[in-house]
Amino acid sequence: MYEMAMRWAVHRHAKWYLMGLSFAESALLPLPPPDVMLAPMSLANIPKAWYFASITTLSSVIGGITGYLIGVFAFELISPWLQAAGYMPRYELAVSWFEQWGFWVVFIAGFSPIPYKLFTIAAGVTGLHFIPFVLASITGRGARFFLVSGLMVWGGEKMEHVLRRSIDRIGFAVIIVAVIAYIIYEYT
Repeated sequence: MYEMAMRWAVHRHAKWYLMGLSFAESALLPLPPPDVMLAPMSLANIPKAWYFASITTLSSVIGGITGYLIGVFAFELISPWLQAAGYMPRYELAVSWFEQWGFWVVFIAGFSPIPYKLFTIAAGVTGLHFIPFVLASITGRGARFFLVSGLMVWGGEKMEHVLRRSIDRIGFAVIIVAVIAYIIYEYT
């Protein structure tokens, strides 16, 4: 799938593929994160890098809202699929995190390498308030995708190779920093 996404990034309809990938990855399907298309597209067309980050964010948030609605109205239909795909243990972990941290989980998940769809569905199942969910999604996903495009604009082709090797580590570092900030905020 990663190689397929890389081919899509240089296609004449790449913008539409990027939007479809961003939506589907956030809603339900086991697809690679949109970064795999966003980075090369931003690199290939630097004047449109911010536009690509914007449409990726918007499509991802709309996909996240779809995942939220699946969690609210159709979880029983997709739970066998989550089980069969091996996502159920991570989904259950996401639910337990929602019970502890709510809004912050969506924000962190939006930026992290953890499959975002698990958190969008769990947000709907646990009844996280819709507006905070959307705001956290916009902030977390937007921060991630604008960072990816910004790194491509700033670092060029050299940065794309670094990003490909480091995106998971960057995501986990953000999670660690957010957890530390939460603990400091909560207990001081």
